[in-house]
Amino acid sequence: MNDSDQSAARTARPKRADAQRNKKALLDAAAAIFVTSGVEAPVRDISAKAGVGTATIYRHFPTRADLIIAVFRHQIEACAEAGPALLTTSATPHAALAQWIDLFVDFLVTKHGLATVLQSDNAGFDALHAYFIDRLLPVCTQLLEAAAAAGEIRPDIEAYELMRGVGNLCIGADSDARYDARRLVGLLIDGLRQPH
Repeated sequence: MNDSDQSAARTARPKRADAQRNKKALLDAAAAIFVTSGVEAPVRDISAKAGVGTATIYRHFPTRADLIIAVFRHQIEACAEAGPALLTTSATPHAALAQWIDLFVDFLVTKHGLATVLQSDNAGFDALHAYFIDRLLPVCTQLLEAAAAAGEIRPDIEAYELMRGVGNLCIGADSDARYDARRLVGLLIDGLRQPH
């Protein structure tokens, strides 16, 4: 590699790092905006929250569906990575489970608009749902097993039924101001405790 090749490689790396940071900032901003304003929120709101221009959004995500799918995958990864981290930093496995379920609820709120956007793309939606199950079910299982092993919760709780139950409690939360899904999910998680 000659000097000009090494110089080009050095200048290319920061652009890639900047592009990665911009993309992560966009995904985080879009997720936050989707929670408060839905998946149809204006792109300018997302770009303002991320601190980038709208052209940057379109460069990374040419269509709204591309952006929503990327947010969905990004949140799945964040939720999957949070489980093991919470087990090591939380006071108890039950506390880790409760915190993880809270993140899962945030994720579900964003997910609700996805079905409408992807109605015409059933294969894409099915692939995302499979990815969701493949990544999050083992994490929930790990958290449940740790809490059960610590004697904090009943040992007969299946991750799939818990995740499905939490998902069902979140349905309709965005259309009824008097309905507090997070409170009901909290009651569900408290109800998992082992009777003494």
